[in-house]
Amino acid sequence: MKKPISICWLRRDLRIDDNAALYHALREGRDVLPLFIFDINILERLSDKTDKRVQYIHSTMTDMQAHLTQMGSTLLVRIGNPFEVWQSLLDEYEITAVYTNHDFEPYAKVRDEQIEGLLATQVIKLKTYKDHVIFEKDEVTKDDGLPYTVFTPYSKKWLAKLTPFHYRSYPTEKYFDRFLKTEPLSIPSLESFGFAHSDFAHYPPKLIKSDTIRKYSDQRDYPAIAAGTSHLGLHLRFGTLSIRRLLAYAIELNKTYVNELIWRDFYQQILWHFPYVVNGAFRREYDTIEWENDESLFQKWCDGMTGYPMVDAGMRELNETGFMHNRTRMVTASFLTKHLLIDWRWGEAYFAEKLLDFDLAANNGGWQWAAGCGTDAAPYFRIFNPTAQMERFDPDLNYVRKWIPEYGTDSYSAPIVNHEFARKRCLDVYQRALKPS
Repeated sequence: MKKPISICWLRRDLRIDDNAALYHALREGRDVLPLFIFDINILERLSDKTDKRVQYIHSTMTDMQAHLTQMGSTLLVRIGNPFEVWQSLLDEYEITAVYTNHDFEPYAKVRDEQIEGLLATQVIKLKTYKDHVIFEKDEVTKDDGLPYTVFTPYSKKWLAKLTPFHYRSYPTEKYFDRFLKTEPLSIPSLESFGFAHSDFAHYPPKLIKSDTIRKYSDQRDYPAIAAGTSHLGLHLRFGTLSIRRLLAYAIELNKTYVNELIWRDFYQQILWHFPYVVNGAFRREYDTIEWENDESLFQKWCDGMTGYPMVDAGMRELNETGFMHNRTRMVTASFLTKHLLIDWRWGEAYFAEKLLDFDLAANNGGWQWAAGCGTDAAPYFRIFNPTAQMERFDPDLNYVRKWIPEYGTDSYSAPIVNHEFARKRCLDVYQRALKPS
């Protein structure tokens, strides 16, 4: 006879501390088995079979397994289509309940509806919880119940609603004795599902540095300052760090940093309420812009060979490390869309491929902001001058010289477009698209 168990399905919450779904699973019963599925629907879209994010997830699973093994339990890791994986699990185990945390992306919403329906055929409940954000869905709305589409009033309401309860940790450790007691299961190798290790082995540490957060307001715009930003995006993206724990630090140390966390919630609720932004402009009239979409110029942008040092340094940093400083994210995105008149979706897709901390809601929101077509977007007539940005935010050229060793020599690229020409062309193209009919 099979032993009844509960399953906690981990997705973008890859930790056993301060995890909402896991807390409820452990608190409500015994014999909880944590599960992670390497989803082939996602993996098959990754062209790079040494993708650093897949390696990071795999190493996180290995670490989690070691921790659970010490407690006499195990982590269950499967590979496949989630629906088919769950069909198999229903045959293998007597499952009493499934616990998981919300995911707001369109694919995830469809996936979870399918799994909920499958479980219902066996009279098993899928219990879901908020974990990835502080406020979600309809928790912060206008007085009439409609979603905010402008950040400033959203942030004011967000702050007005916030209480210590909202960033209190879930004490999962109180119930660690309730994990299923069993021999450890093996973690499938990367090679078993078509991936391989690369030489890249550096990930930013999962460490909240109080001094960095305290100085964030003054240092965040200068990409040459290595400790100017927290580098915690990767850990928030995959949930190896609790957003509640980070907010608790930020509340005490720096209001500007808190504001960045509010932006994160804001874009998640935009994606929830307006899922069409995945494929089109939030401001639909911007879908009529006639992009140039020159593939050769796009490749130069990808390679960091535009002749504009601030742009090129950012792109080379991205290509080599999987990270790009937020100031240079804005500069590179503005350059692609407004100097080169290349569709923002091309740049969004490239960032999605390269960024270790890629998050659909934030990436989409940031690119639409840069292109002028999103919520709270930079007006189309505000066009970053990449040279002025370099002079202001990298005045000693430390960032530029770090990533462009040939800078200042004949080997460095000449500018691929003239700034004044590009600015005028952008204004003309945008104005034609946006003029009243």
